[in-house]
Amino acid sequence: MMVSMRAYFVRVAMCAVATCSSPVQAQVDTVTAAPRAPAAEYRLGAGDLVRITVYQNPDLLLEARIGESGSTSFPLLGSVKIGGLVVPAAEKLIADGLRNGGFVKQPQVSILVLQVRGNQASVLGQVNRPGRFPIEVVDMRLSDLLATAGGIAATGADTVILVGTRDGKPIRRELDLPSIFRSASRDDDVTVQNGDVLYVERAPTAYIYGEVQRPGPMRIERGMTVMQALATGGGLTQRGTEKGLRIHRKGVDGKVQVVQPAMDDALRDGDVVYVKESLF
Repeated sequence: MMVSMRAYFVRVAMCAVATCSSPVQAQVDTVTAAPRAPAAEYRLGAGDLVRITVYQNPDLLLEARIGESGSTSFPLLGSVKIGGLVVPAAEKLIADGLRNGGFVKQPQVSILVLQVRGNQASVLGQVNRPGRFPIEVVDMRLSDLLATAGGIAATGADTVILVGTRDGKPIRRELDLPSIFRSASRDDDVTVQNGDVLYVERAPTAYIYGEVQRPGPMRIERGMTVMQALATGGGLTQRGTEKGLRIHRKGVDGKVQVVQPAMDDALRDGDVVYVKESLF
């Protein structure tokens, strides 16, 4: 009985070895079967630096920058146009060329993007780090681009302007950031594409002077009233009076008008609030 059991386990072990040719091959199969990271969906562009490797073919290792035409020179194949392709498609293109040319029987091609220059978007205006930034994944959103630029600065507005091209036509969209984050759908958080320019305007500003504790400029929050502006300015001094309150406001024609506001009136960008001195 002991001999029979021992023979049984020997046969099981031999079957296991026959199923998997080697531990290394099993590891390769596991890596191949694993799902790709989202970065694999990046679309290659001119100027990108890539590393191309072919499994068990070290002579075919190549580090090259994609040219302006979208092509790069690969051993045995010559010029290969991979610009504009996502990484898996570019890997398949090179693998098919090696297989069909009879150079490698079952090529396993891997492309690693070392430096991104081909697909970029710009962020300008009131952000902490303005500049040009790479679009590393296909579904990069406006919020992702703002985060890459360090977020909106203290002087930035809640409204941003996106300029770019879609389907060969120029677009210009004004986007309200609070609405994007309040929405349950990601449709308002638009996808950024190559060549897009995002501009963050300066926040609307009012100015207060006269008999207030802290005269000077102030950011106009949404729906900010005259009373809230006085509170932001530290309130009136002992000599100040609400009766002498005036707002100097530029009209549509560009001329400055002097209005006497109510305390619950909303402020506008560029308003100058003047608090007079009490006569008594």
